Amino acid sequence: MNQPELSNVGLYLKRLGYDAPPPPTLDTLRALQLRHTSTFAFENLSPLSRVPVPLDLESIQRKLLHEGRGGYCYELNNLYMALLQHLGYEVRGITGRVVINAPEDIWATRTHRLTLLTLDGVRYITDVGFGGTVPTAPLLLDTEEEQSTPHEPFRITRQGDSYTLRAKVAGEWQAMYVFDLQRQEGVDYEMGNWYVSTHPESPFLQRLMVARTGPETRYTLNNGSYAIHRMGSASERREMTDPEVLIELLREVFGIQVPEHPTLREAITRLIEPK
Repeated sequence: MNQPELSNVGLYLKRLGYDAPPPPTLDTLRALQLRHTSTFAFENLSPLSRVPVPLDLESIQRKLLHEGRGGYCYELNNLYMALLQHLGYEVRGITGRVVINAPEDIWATRTHRLTLLTLDGVRYITDVGFGGTVPTAPLLLDTEEEQSTPHEPFRITRQGDSYTLRAKVAGEWQAMYVFDLQRQEGVDYEMGNWYVSTHPESPFLQRLMVARTGPETRYTLNNGSYAIHRMGSASERREMTDPEVLIELLREVFGIQVPEHPTLREAITRLIEPK
């Protein structure tokens, strides 16, 4: 696989707390994934604004590194995989079917991008783009044992060629997404991204979804429902009903420079108004 071009790798690493490229070790991988999920928010402001979401690396770098934005899996995991490859890791992109809050056997559309990484002959999945339940550490692929992370425990179960990522939430194992190791190329991601960002039934056009991690903490926003989830403690929740207050929350808590787009303001207002 040809190494992708990262024209802003120095700035990217600086945002993640590095003055120079770190070595491609397991410790580095763990630090990168944790730092990435706390630095770059998961957000769907572009689909809500009906603005196209390009997947070329130059566009993603401009959006995240220069425009102060976040993104979703097709953007975040695309850029992150390019960084991993730049640092010398053996990686390739794969896809999954999201089953969170749905029956596990549902044949959902392939709408999630993640990364398969092999280090010293050991296979991991690494993912920085799964919203409010994104794993905050790489996970061993070839074991069904519980795996700790800086946030919730996770485990990966296997049935045939299919794997299911599960998170332990409130003491119960919940399925997040089902994936396999089938080769994926740019055309596959373009199709999935087209569905996610333009299809009328896509949740990315129907709800405001934002998430970021902090030390043993997750911050999530679902329409006007803002929550702070602290590991081992009860969650704090607040309903946002003022668009300007919500936009300020996006800036201050999630680190997003909210674009001045009238369609976005209209969408936010509509989604948070009392029903």
